Amino acid sequence: MPKDANQPTVLITGSSGFLGQAIAHRLRDRYRVIGLDLSPPKGESETEETIKLDITSDESVREAIETAGKRSGGRLASVIHLAAYYDTTGKDNPKYGAVNVEGTRRLLEALQGLPTEQFIYASTLLVQAPSPAKGARINEDDPLDPAWAYPKSKAETEAGIAKHRGAIRTATLRLAGVYDEDCRAAFIAQQIARIFERLPTAYLFSGDLDAGQPYLHKDDLVEAFARTVGHRNELPDDCVFLIGEEETLSYGDLQKRIGRLIHGEDWRTLALPKSLAKPGAWMQTEVLDEESEIKPWMIENSDDHYEIDISRARKKLGWEPRHSLAATLPEMIRRLKQDPTAWYAKNKLEPSVVAASDPEIEQAEKRLAEPLERSDAEVEVAVEEHRLRTLWAPLANVALGLWLVSSPATLGLFDPVGVPLPPALGHEIAEPAIRNARLGISEILSGLLVAAFALFGMYRRWSHAQWITAALGVWIMLAPLVFWTTSAAAYAVDTLAGMLIVAFAVMIPPTPGIRLRALAADDDRPLGWSYSPSSFTQRMPIVALAFVGLFVSRYLAAYQMGHVDGLWDPFFGPGEAPVRNGSEAVVTSWVSKGFPIADAGLGAFAYALDILAGAIGDSRRWRTMPWMVLLFGLLIVPLGAVSVSFIIIQPPLIGALCTLCIIQAAVTVVLIPYSIDEVLATIQYLWRVRKAGEPFWRTFWMGGPAISEDQTPAPDLNRPASELLKEFIVGGVNFPWTLVASALLGAVLMTTPIVFGSVPPLYHSDHILGCVVILVAVTAMAEVVRPVRFLNVLLGAWVAASPFLLAGGSTVATVANLAIGLALIALSLPRGTRSEEHYGGWDRAIV
Repeated sequence: MPKDANQPTVLITGSSGFLGQAIAHRLRDRYRVIGLDLSPPKGESETEETIKLDITSDESVREAIETAGKRSGGRLASVIHLAAYYDTTGKDNPKYGAVNVEGTRRLLEALQGLPTEQFIYASTLLVQAPSPAKGARINEDDPLDPAWAYPKSKAETEAGIAKHRGAIRTATLRLAGVYDEDCRAAFIAQQIARIFERLPTAYLFSGDLDAGQPYLHKDDLVEAFARTVGHRNELPDDCVFLIGEEETLSYGDLQKRIGRLIHGEDWRTLALPKSLAKPGAWMQTEVLDEESEIKPWMIENSDDHYEIDISRARKKLGWEPRHSLAATLPEMIRRLKQDPTAWYAKNKLEPSVVAASDPEIEQAEKRLAEPLERSDAEVEVAVEEHRLRTLWAPLANVALGLWLVSSPATLGLFDPVGVPLPPALGHEIAEPAIRNARLGISEILSGLLVAAFALFGMYRRWSHAQWITAALGVWIMLAPLVFWTTSAAAYAVDTLAGMLIVAFAVMIPPTPGIRLRALAADDDRPLGWSYSPSSFTQRMPIVALAFVGLFVSRYLAAYQMGHVDGLWDPFFGPGEAPVRNGSEAVVTSWVSKGFPIADAGLGAFAYALDILAGAIGDSRRWRTMPWMVLLFGLLIVPLGAVSVSFIIIQPPLIGALCTLCIIQAAVTVVLIPYSIDEVLATIQYLWRVRKAGEPFWRTFWMGGPAISEDQTPAPDLNRPASELLKEFIVGGVNFPWTLVASALLGAVLMTTPIVFGSVPPLYHSDHILGCVVILVAVTAMAEVVRPVRFLNVLLGAWVAASPFLLAGGSTVATVANLAIGLALIALSLPRGTRSEEHYGGWDRAIV
């Protein structure tokens, strides 16, 4: 309701903030409170109204004060000036001058035309010099000596107030750090968080452990402002008050108290010399490019100790604190333990870091003991509806099975055939007609079994039979390789039929074996994650790249099995091999002939499994199908390592290089960073859900319930194409220029014979190291394994040293290797670009 027009008016700048709203709430019963802020407060406001104010604009300030004058009846009892700029970098910022100093000047000049009884400025205790010794209390008349940008701007503003106040009475409140039962004091919150998380920095302090600063409870701060307004006619024209608690807890004492309250132990803190702490902080922020709440300027001022004398406030305002930090700490920690994520959010810390902390897991355990979002009966109805809608899929498998039964005759697998031995064969093998006949018999038997188990699986009680159908599909894909068929058509048909059988068996209908409990909620983001690593936008790049790998591998396998007469290779020659190019030389080498089946065909088979494993399941599969996600990871990561190893051995052991093999390896390496986040989410889930009381192995094989709360799945494919494309490329992955440059340097190392004239053994070293550097750099583009890049520091050191340890390098090659090695070391130190995504407590590992 509108206030009585006779009530005195108080203006509050920065009124939408935490303190502005608290002060307004305290004053609104006795005063008409009008807020001035750039934007209105979120939710219900404690002020009667909020007038828009951009304190960096002369026009905005003038218009806001004119509007306030009209609505206040042309007279102000007090203006409380809270609006200010603040950051923790310690560096000077133009906003300090524009907002704090010049903004206050603008405000005072605008108030000269409006009768104003009082102007209260919220300054900081830090404008004053520290106490000269422990036990020595400072007062308002002691020297000023602000140590860094923020208090310097406050001291400059105080001087400007004296110059520009005119006839307005002013009161400056030099405030200690403000806290409440939720903490909200940035430095204390960070200190508590470090101990709660047991971070290494929680055990170190670069300063005097006996030094400390006083603090001030929010309610006591509000009371100080209220009393300053209430005593406005009794105070001197220009007065200053120190507002804070007279008890100063040292940093060491706070550490011990917090440690006891959180972990039940006296926290041991080591004093780190500044000579070590400063370079460490600089290395972390400037070289490693990491965020840190401990800034170099904090280390410089870590010995500053403040104890204050508040006798002036006690005498002039009748004010003294009714709370103490020591007495409030237990309630702060109780609230932290009760709900860590909410506590972190209130203190502007990242909640995901503690989303899987023990208190949150305990809450999850309690939720899991209660009825879930949907009952088993409701889930059964949904699954049954899905099954009935997709009965065509097992019928399609019946048709595919019958086609396989008839295909040997259609494809001529039982006909006589005379063809030369496959070029990649390295062991004794049966005659072509016998091999084809064996494949034909396999197809007939497999087709009959597929049709039978597909029919069995249509019955709800026997749905698990669909996994047998899927296993038969996998065998059908592999059989042409095992039997070394001479029929290219049979190989192509079996590859396609096998993949379709798997899809129709366990991907399109409800996937058999998933617990109803796992399907009771739609929650698809792991605890503390900002996205679902199993969404289709996350997996589609993997599937698309796997198709590329499949096509390249199938082409190589076709030559190895004698289905085509040659391979395309525009770059590399055959070396000493009696073939036409490098690709043919590599895939018919003694290495390839050492495999019992065509190794390129085995790669194609692995890519087909990648496609199927990548496509199965929905955006919840990290928890509904943990075994499948881990199998998916095992398919991709080892396949990448094998592909790179095959490229590594080509020059030194085979004497040739294969363009198509390099393309295949590149595809495989790129798959790795896109798959790692889902594997991490699954491992985290299995660990956490076990702590929440769910059985491990049943969850591993059959999935488990969501342990998050109040989660609504985000849109996946139903988004604009531009968003989808962006998500395809950067989902869980980003491309810091340092890692891109490292990968390019790895490519340069692989070309040193051409570019720098290197010869073996130095060239072989460069080639091997170049492959591994690329593998490391590309893998590290996945944020969750960003520290993997440090391996390139070691590799770079070897690259730099190798010309002095191995023969084969000219002067140019020596200089080049030295430069590339040092560059790799330098490029592998910075963390690089960090996205806004969060990974359920894993963020701290992204260093």
